[in-house]
Amino acid sequence: MSNNEKQLYDSGGKFALAVKDDRQLNNISWTQCRVLLSNKRLILASGDNKKTIALSSIESIEGREDSTQSIAAMSNYLSLRIDNDVIVITTNSYDEFELAFYNAVIDKAVIRVKHPAVEGGVVQGTSWVKGRVSVEESGLMIALKSGSLAELELEEITQLSRERQAIQGSKRLVLQVSHVDEGTSIETHITASERKVRFIETFLREGEEQNELEVDLSPKEEEVLMALYSGVSPFVIPEFTGQDVETVEETYDKLLELDVVDMVRERHEVALNSRGRNIASEAMSTE
Repeated sequence: MSNNEKQLYDSGGKFALAVKDDRQLNNISWTQCRVLLSNKRLILASGDNKKTIALSSIESIEGREDSTQSIAAMSNYLSLRIDNDVIVITTNSYDEFELAFYNAVIDKAVIRVKHPAVEGGVVQGTSWVKGRVSVEESGLMIALKSGSLAELELEEITQLSRERQAIQGSKRLVLQVSHVDEGTSIETHITASERKVRFIETFLREGEEQNELEVDLSPKEEEVLMALYSGVSPFVIPEFTGQDVETVEETYDKLLELDVVDMVRERHEVALNSRGRNIASEAMSTE
């Protein structure tokens, strides 16, 4: 480990390849491993085998980012897209691993911020200034060059949206964060590299308020929903979740009745629709 590399996490876990070359795999195999994370790389060590993933090669967290749907964080799995593949990882202390991962990819990131861009529904005409991100369990703290602090508490996030805006002569992806600060409705706008914007967005999604969706699902049914949501092929959900085929198919039937999945083929294969993604998001945000 080099002098500027810092270890952030070390624990037992397991991983599986869920998507290869942009194709969902019809068989899946969990590999028990030791999960090591630094500010430079993620290592999945199993016996004499060691898979090393440079953090810079991770493009996004699969299944957590959608421009029209409110997507919350997964409760048990981290699905990482690397080129055309998706690797699913879970650990013995998942919440700690998830926070450590966000610390690795966005903590201390230098971004540009408008804060507040909108206050109480009134556009403020605020200029873009540089800010430095600090990842906390409760949310993101952004120290602005002006000396002030933009606090984006997860429990105060009400809405997230993004759009491209012309900034200093170029089109940039801008994340618009609606939140509450001491009882006042605020919008904070954030821009950075597209990769950083995506990671910031997926982190903040956990706190975004969801529409109330009254659906009664058991823990095992929610587990199936979450697995579908993370990109796992419906053909391998039984193996992935450790449930028998009949139980999973009964869950599919129930999800079809609730109109949260669409039939792709008769039996065995379903796909989440927009209502299903919202319910999955709600279920996972309450875990």
